Amino acid sequence: MSLTIGQEAPDFTSKDQHGNPITLSEFRGKKVVLYFYPKDSTPGCTAQACNLRDHHQELTDAGYVVLGISPDSEKRHQNFINKNELPFTLISDEDKSVHELYGTWQLKKFMGKEYMGTVRTTFIIDEQGNIENIIEKVKTKDHTAQIL
Repeated sequence: MSLTIGQEAPDFTSKDQHGNPITLSEFRGKKVVLYFYPKDSTPGCTAQACNLRDHHQELTDAGYVVLGISPDSEKRHQNFINKNELPFTLISDEDKSVHELYGTWQLKKFMGKEYMGTVRTTFIIDEQGNIENIIEKVKTKDHTAQIL
């Protein structure tokens, strides 16, 4: 499935780092940064999360809610948040159902091996729940600038 700018963002319900249900549509009226990333506590994912953390006030001032999502467990997310003092919610998608909805679970190649994995992608969703922008070439150390 390939999503396009202007299209309604697929709604979903999953669990946050505390195990509480979280639904995309509950953020209607706010702009959402929904960023898909491969794995907690890896160098690129940590750089990306810390960039969003360091500029969180700017994003909040611009009206954005930041939601990170990966196939990691709730417990792993909580550890990642605690270790890096992340001020935003991380969503657990262990069954990859949200990844499937957004087309971010794909065949990848690394060092000659093929495997299924998360394609690092950020969806900017407007107040009406429509996709305003899709960032496919994410710069992990400068991601906030790409969003703003």
